[in-house]
Amino acid sequence: MKKITLLLEPSLVLFYTRVADRAGISLEQVLSDALFKLAGELSLEALQQINCEK
Repeated sequence: MKKITLLLEPSLVLFYTRVADRAGISLEQVLSDALFKLAGELSLEALQQINCEK
């Protein structure tokens, strides 16, 4: 895997840290999962737009 550095507002770090604590997983895993889900949603939207243009 490739290491990525993100700059986040302190309030976001606090929020995702609390999510991670409650889920019992690392902050890095929460952020990775959130980005993966967002990428999937954006991909589906892009595919729908492509299909609508045909």
